[in-house]
Amino acid sequence: MRKLLMILLAMALVFSITACGGEDSNNDSDNGEATNNESNDEGNGSEELSGTVIVDGSGTVYPLMAHISEAYMTDEQPDVSVQVGRAGTSAGFEKFVTGETDFANASRPIKDEEIEALADNGFDYEEEILELKLAYDGLTMAINSNNDWATEMTEEEIVSMYLSGEYRDDDKVLWSDIRSEWPEEEINFYGPNENHGTYEFFVEDILDEQQIVTTAQLEQEYSTLVDLVANDENAIAFFGFGYYVNNQDKIQAVSVDFGDGPVKPAVETIGEDLDYAGFTRPIFTYLNLTHAKEKPQLFDFAKFVISEDGAKALAGENGFAPMPDDVYNDYMETLEGLQ
Repeated sequence: MRKLLMILLAMALVFSITACGGEDSNNDSDNGEATNNESNDEGNGSEELSGTVIVDGSGTVYPLMAHISEAYMTDEQPDVSVQVGRAGTSAGFEKFVTGETDFANASRPIKDEEIEALADNGFDYEEEILELKLAYDGLTMAINSNNDWATEMTEEEIVSMYLSGEYRDDDKVLWSDIRSEWPEEEINFYGPNENHGTYEFFVEDILDEQQIVTTAQLEQEYSTLVDLVANDENAIAFFGFGYYVNNQDKIQAVSVDFGDGPVKPAVETIGEDLDYAGFTRPIFTYLNLTHAKEKPQLFDFAKFVISEDGAKALAGENGFAPMPDDVYNDYMETLEGLQ
């Protein structure tokens, strides 16, 4: 009996030690996991952030920046609210120069008068503002899906048809004025209004700062332009490639001959050294670095915009061609140098 009691006591002691060892082991495992998580956080340069990021500006850039912000809030920082507006490039800069927003999306470079306005509001453009080229856009000429005659046009034909007074003093241009075999029907011209960088790019770069036809109906909303073209067989409009890509079931794009044969706008053809170079332009966002230094969530979001998961990865899905890798890498070095 005494032996049996001693054996049972020994077994209980072993069980107790084992249990304690197992508990310690589990605690070690928990502590190790926490350490690994902390290590991962440090390795990724990330931490849990909150607050807001305010973005406004170009309607052309809007789909891409909205997609980037959605990915950031979903996959990176769910407690950060990135608010993206689409007032238009010029209207976006009006807010940006006063410090009302953190980012200004733009489909054209910032103008001298806007840089002066920044200075008037206490911001040094060279020291406190960072220009980021997000991607390449291809200015697209859109026509109605039933239009089977103007599917291919030369660059010169597009420019001349949009110039005021080129064909008639009243600017009521017929398709047959462009090519005699085309219908004797009046062309209905459409485009974005003066709030948009796309309008400025078209008038300043494509039309070489000449007067656009006075009959052109200019709109604030790109969705309105798409609907107008979709419902008008004699319509033609200009806007960013992304709005065409997302509405191919409603409209079609004109293939443009820049001298070596017709080229249809596509992610594969849009670029400064590619076949659609004649109508290619960079799109931008401008970052207020003073705000970024004060708001960790803004600085973190800015790095995400130019990361592998940001503009580079999402440009194609939104109708843009990504910039070369070294462009994004240089921006990242600049931002990291500010830390």
